[in-house]
Amino acid sequence: MVQWYESRLGQGARFGDSPAPFLLFPQVYEALDPVEAITVRDDVTQAILGICFTHERETHLSIGIVATSPEAAGKGIARQMMQTALDKALGLGKRARLVSSLLNLDSFSLYTRLGFIPGAIFQDVLFNVPETGLTIPAPEGHERVRLAKVEDAIRIADFEFATQGIRREKDFHFFLRNDVGDWRVLVQENAVGELTGYMVVSVHPSSSMIGPGAVTDEKAATALLWQALDTLRGKSTVILVPCLAPGLVKTLYRWGGRNVELHVAQCTSAPLPTTGFAFPTFLPESA
Repeated sequence: MVQWYESRLGQGARFGDSPAPFLLFPQVYEALDPVEAITVRDDVTQAILGICFTHERETHLSIGIVATSPEAAGKGIARQMMQTALDKALGLGKRARLVSSLLNLDSFSLYTRLGFIPGAIFQDVLFNVPETGLTIPAPEGHERVRLAKVEDAIRIADFEFATQGIRREKDFHFFLRNDVGDWRVLVQENAVGELTGYMVVSVHPSSSMIGPGAVTDEKAATALLWQALDTLRGKSTVILVPCLAPGLVKTLYRWGGRNVELHVAQCTSAPLPTTGFAFPTFLPESA
């Protein structure tokens, strides 16, 4: 992945020079979804040439991350792994979902050739959070944001199903147990105690990430993201922000964020009707 970003875009340095963040991904994936990874190995050396992580959910099969070694380029390995993943989804009777970079036209084209339909587009907004926290005033509704409790897992899963049409209760139990990785789960409630949004934050030293998340509206997103960013004082992080939330995008720019990439959600069926907004991430894959 880093090699592709460096060779094609000159952006390899953005991922740092330590392998530690990349080791965390398979550790989290294996803890959450044991033995779901698809690999391709060299017949002679048994070296891994490609890997594709799949994540079975109640409503779908999520796919990601998909990676191949530089020496495997042009050998059709990514397509072989993706076809295996799609065969698995077909056997489960579920749609397959993923989030892919719009800058990587090779992978985008592969997915659309395999039948994926592009849906929501996200701006990757980068933040370097000051050590002292955000200097902008706390937005309206931040006082209704709190840390989630273990018993909130089902409520969060129900909320996401109601607003986004997908369900992955296992993920929220995983985040709240906090056994592998280092997570904070934030929720916001309205005056009568109903959920208006949630946001997961990875505060692990190897990977500071915001998401997954889902909200009813831009106001809820603003309050949750303000709190999430304040949780990551002194760190750099990226938020995948839906382009269809223009007011939120402008707010994040005013806060000091800048757009560094575009991603698109893709699915093997027509996009589901949704309400509110979703915030995907890659740890774990949350399409």
